[in-house]
Amino acid sequence: MGDLHEKVDHISLEVPVFTSEKTGCDETGDGTEQKPFKTPLRAMLHIGKEPFPPIHIDGKAEGKQWEFVSQSQLKKLKKLWHQELKKLEKKVEREIEDSKRREKNLEEAKKITITEDASLPLAVRVKIAEGEVNRGIRVKVYGWVHRLRRQGKAMMFVVLRDGTGYMQCVLADVLCQTYDATVLATEASVCLFGVIKQVPDGKTAPGGHEMHVDYWELVGDSPPGGGDNLVNESSHVDVQMDNRHIMLRGETISKILKVRSFVTQCFRQHYFSRGYNEVTPPTLVQTQCEGGSTLFSFNYFGEQVRHRH
Repeated sequence: MGDLHEKVDHISLEVPVFTSEKTGCDETGDGTEQKPFKTPLRAMLHIGKEPFPPIHIDGKAEGKQWEFVSQSQLKKLKKLWHQELKKLEKKVEREIEDSKRREKNLEEAKKITITEDASLPLAVRVKIAEGEVNRGIRVKVYGWVHRLRRQGKAMMFVVLRDGTGYMQCVLADVLCQTYDATVLATEASVCLFGVIKQVPDGKTAPGGHEMHVDYWELVGDSPPGGGDNLVNESSHVDVQMDNRHIMLRGETISKILKVRSFVTQCFRQHYFSRGYNEVTPPTLVQTQCEGGSTLFSFNYFGEQVRHRH
């Protein structure tokens, strides 16, 4: 229980805690009147131990902003609180066990090494977009781990991205049991060797084929958890916007830029085919920007503007 209490924020027992179904938030609230929690149960978990300080909820009477939690409601909440504490204790125990198991697996994985089979044909370096015309021959492809799925200890599926497309790659047996394979995460840079084969009937994969890997190398690893640990499709919109450069690597968001590129190309082709020339003349701007040394100021009809060239 002591370890659990260390993981939970504590507040002074003399300070009342505020909750509000209307304006509170269990994720960002801190229990103050300005930033209340949403539910009393979250407030109790925040406190972490008995006895609890006064817990305020939305007032029911007209003109009354706050009122204390009733004793009957507090009694029910205490039962739920004890249940949640037991769940948290079990979760902490599982995390400790998983951590020990993972450390043991990593130590065992460090003993496993792989080498390229010299008897196999020399691999030809290709791009993912060239996969269909290179089916049936041994190739090597450089790229980033876009998605990663492990199936037990003897199978691993990697969706590789190299800027020209996506390709599913299958690693089996010892290839997915090395230390590099154990810590591999999304956005890591790798080089995969193998044969590209058409997927069986009833199965789907990008391009209609997949690479059966016979050897691979880690070019550059990624932080623990990979890109998914930073941002994913279920992340809050603010997090997604702050990490837009990561989101743009996905299939869906990147299609927006591809459509814009295609439309711009169509406009250019239209005008080029009619003898027009594209020019990029200097522009007048009212604000400074990065690289301000390329600007100089002057008066333009009573307004201070800058000439960018």
